[in-house]
Amino acid sequence: MIDTHCHLEQSDYNKDRDIVIERCKHQLQAIIISCSNLKHFNTTMQLVRQHRGFVFAATSVHPQYVKEYDEKDLIKYFEMIRSNKDNIVAIGETGLDYNWIKETEWQEKQKQLFIKFIALANQLLLPLVIHSRDAVETVVDILEKYKTKSVQMHMFTKRSLLKRVIDNGWFISVNTLLLRSKNVKKIVRDCPLEQLMLETDSPWLGIDKDGKIKPKYKVRNEPIAVRLVAEKIAQIKKINIENVDRQTTENAINFFDLKFKV
Repeated sequence: MIDTHCHLEQSDYNKDRDIVIERCKHQLQAIIISCSNLKHFNTTMQLVRQHRGFVFAATSVHPQYVKEYDEKDLIKYFEMIRSNKDNIVAIGETGLDYNWIKETEWQEKQKQLFIKFIALANQLLLPLVIHSRDAVETVVDILEKYKTKSVQMHMFTKRSLLKRVIDNGWFISVNTLLLRSKNVKKIVRDCPLEQLMLETDSPWLGIDKDGKIKPKYKVRNEPIAVRLVAEKIAQIKKINIENVDRQTTENAINFFDLKFKV
């Protein structure tokens, strides 16, 4: 199994990050860290180099951080990404977040930043990992406008837009939200397994001993929780978990063009 979207670069793992990764190596084939801002970039690249062939990285600016970057910062960050292209398998998570950013002016700047990252992904021939909280239709409109092909819709929850996502050949990544959300369960039911991937969004969406999702400051999530997601997908689709594991792993390997150590 592969966790295609986690945040092991976050400070939540500072005390035991190496232990967590070693635990993952016993249960998973790979993990993909989604580096959400410049201040975590060096840590992310270090983890990729240290765990070559197991830890991979996507990187960009999470849309909720749009207020923290001026043009000078972006030029620096884009150059760092270009210089480290060989250590990066995707651009993301990028997109729009109208939950955290309410002001029209800053929402417009999110769009401009999103378009820049789409262009960067095209330039580097890398797929896109998309964040689209409370702005899914606008995100889909932009992706279609720029004719983007290689897209992973991270934590996708807009069932009314599922057909457009499927018809575009994009992928949906599913995390532990599946365990409690009827809406996400229906999305998984209706989405072809060939367009699904597993993720955790760790350290968020942790599961307590009663199987309930808790805020990260109460229960920290870890990439190994993708097994719970795979089990629920298998239950919903009435297939063996081995089939879910095999297909979602194949999807991830092909989408991110993962290269493992031989």
